[in-house]
Amino acid sequence: MISIDLTLFYGETAKLADLPAYIDKALEFAGEGNEIVLTGRAPVWFYLAVAHALHGKARKLIYRSPVTGDVVIFDHDPF
Repeated sequence: MISIDLTLFYGETAKLADLPAYIDKALEFAGEGNEIVLTGRAPVWFYLAVAHALHGKARKLIYRSPVTGDVVIFDHDPF
């Protein structure tokens, strides 16, 4: 399982103009066919864009928050 803290991708404020770089970084961390956990304080648009980019790359994607706990976004593991 690979945990990606989106807070570490930017300084004080996430910038929409930097989204392509954020996505590239997330794809690099995620690799291919892994179980990925997205966490950290980030705007909703950031989470949605990264989740979309990881679809087809990650086997399973989980959102983790202290409020919700783990929420499975998608699970393409045949087992």
